[in-house]
Amino acid sequence: MKAKIKPTIVLAVICIIASLLLTFAYELTKDRIDEQKADKFNTCVESLFGKTESRIVSLKCKLEDIETIAVTPDKKTVIQVCTDGYAKDGINILVGIDENGAVSGIEFVSLGETPGLGSKVRDEAGFREQFYGLKHPQKEFDAISGATFSSKGMKRAVDTALNAYTENKEAILGG
Repeated sequence: MKAKIKPTIVLAVICIIASLLLTFAYELTKDRIDEQKADKFNTCVESLFGKTESRIVSLKCKLEDIETIAVTPDKKTVIQVCTDGYAKDGINILVGIDENGAVSGIEFVSLGETPGLGSKVRDEAGFREQFYGLKHPQKEFDAISGATFSSKGMKRAVDTALNAYTENKEAILGG
């Protein structure tokens, strides 16, 4: 009987210690991680619109892929979308929408797609530029050969940002 209980107790103690160490490591690093995410977001906003301030808009959006929405003082909007390409949540982008409601730029926060194939959605500027100027999702677009899933994921991310902007324009710009 003792031989069966002892390994169970030892394993439970190891699990408790490991859980406490993970909790401690999380608490120790969570503020720095949040700061780094905010810095990355601000850097991407500056890449889209130049040196400007932005404020985060608190908005309950029906679209699951929307992570953050921010607006600048001159009514330009940035929508962060994280969606699936070939990899789950592999495409994390900021879509810049100008004061007229058209896509004015796309900046990558992170890309978890296959290097050399799926990463072409970031590396080939011509692919991204086909979305510039759009005010509404388009059915037709030019996918990258060999990166179909990533191309469709990128299009879905831009469409999601456009839909979120269109459906919530007053709340975004006024809120």
